[in-house]
Amino acid sequence: MIKSIQWLKIPSSVHLAIICTLLLTCQPVMTSSEDTYWIINVTIVDPIEGAQPSKNVLIKQGRITEITNYEETDKVFSMRSIDGEGLYLIPGLWDAHVHYAFDDNMRPAMNALFLAHGVTSVRDTGGPLGLVTEVRNRALEQPTKAPNVYIAGPLIDGTPNVYNDSSPSYPLLSVENNSPTSIQSNTQLLIDNQVDFLKAYEMLSEAQYLELMRLASEEGLLVTGHIPLSMDLFSAVEAGLNGMEHLRNIEMSIATNSRELLKERLSILENPDSLSGAELRSSLHAKQRMNAIQMIDSTLLSQAAELLAQNSVWQTPTLALYTNFATREFLQEDQMSQLKKLPMELAEQWRAAMDPMRNIATDPNADIAVYTRWMKKMVQYLHSNNVPFMAGTDTPIGYLIPGQSLHKELELLVESGFSNEHALQAATINPAIFLGVEAETGQIKVGYNADLVLLKGNPLQNISFTQQIHAVIKNGTFWSISELDSMLIR
Repeated sequence: MIKSIQWLKIPSSVHLAIICTLLLTCQPVMTSSEDTYWIINVTIVDPIEGAQPSKNVLIKQGRITEITNYEETDKVFSMRSIDGEGLYLIPGLWDAHVHYAFDDNMRPAMNALFLAHGVTSVRDTGGPLGLVTEVRNRALEQPTKAPNVYIAGPLIDGTPNVYNDSSPSYPLLSVENNSPTSIQSNTQLLIDNQVDFLKAYEMLSEAQYLELMRLASEEGLLVTGHIPLSMDLFSAVEAGLNGMEHLRNIEMSIATNSRELLKERLSILENPDSLSGAELRSSLHAKQRMNAIQMIDSTLLSQAAELLAQNSVWQTPTLALYTNFATREFLQEDQMSQLKKLPMELAEQWRAAMDPMRNIATDPNADIAVYTRWMKKMVQYLHSNNVPFMAGTDTPIGYLIPGQSLHKELELLVESGFSNEHALQAATINPAIFLGVEAETGQIKVGYNADLVLLKGNPLQNISFTQQIHAVIKNGTFWSISELDSMLIR
């Protein structure tokens, strides 16, 4: 039959119709990771190579094993097929900043929420070692039902540590260190338990931070985090920092009075009033942050951008987090309706916490609003100066729904000067590059993992089309949107 079709030279535009009629296999089907099937006549949207229309993609045992032109239909006859006409295939999305440990009530729902929104890989940026290791192990045991989880273990903090289980807003996400010696033992524990990267936090002393960077360098582990309040951006990066979260504390290092600010911080960090870590950090931010953004030194800003670019210090700005607080988008009707995706008890907790805010008008001149606008300008400036970026959100902090918040982050990156292509890279290939797994995920290429998303629109034309999900493929398993919705209900 295949030879007959070729001999008759039937136009390629009708190949798919003939195949569907003969085999009745073009409806989306649930498959196991061991199954083999084609996605036919789909437009591949690769974050590096761009849009490639009319392609057939063969999925086998959880990997992409072949990519052909639509006209090459011979091999399709012997296998099940999925109709990709009018659809766009992108690599599975990443949220490069999440916290499974932040809310015990949210954690059981997070994997389903991520997959339902096309997020097939995540970077957990801080939580108790045993808890996040268990999350990673469960994801490895169920690779078709959970995102790929990369962990840092607990935040490596100084004393007093910030996330010390003092309140629901500050659960136990960190490990406290009071000397370089404790840094050695606590870091070695993380290394022995094979964390994927390390995260430095704000209350580290300079000596502790330098010891952490030395150990990480010896083990070949990347370190991301916040610039310690005891240091400035330049010394932290020169010591080997590989990534920054939320642009945290960059403003204090590029203000015209940055030296005086550092001297003041070192004095306050002596903590004569024995404040908690959260109180001490908040007092320093309140004292210096807003003043600093009003006094940015253009020369220091340029030098900082050049240093970050030259050293490939990855930025994960979590704009969705700040915007959510600044504008209270979570109170909008369409956002409130999304709470039905959450566990019932948690949804009620969120509603109860949100409702009182309805009576408080948002203020465009409030510190959080001014700071958020400044962050977007900083993201635009750094991106235009070739500083690398990843997309992450800090979910579920700040009423950010896992998975959904990643799409908001992509829109905000575009609002901050990213092209649609660069925004897509920030949520696909870029996190893979950071973690050294870019040879197996983050693009649509033969040999790569079959972690993919089928969309109804081309995100290179409009980044919001990443939300028009038709299906998600995780480790080769095809999940239709209805199956994903059912997963959330379960």
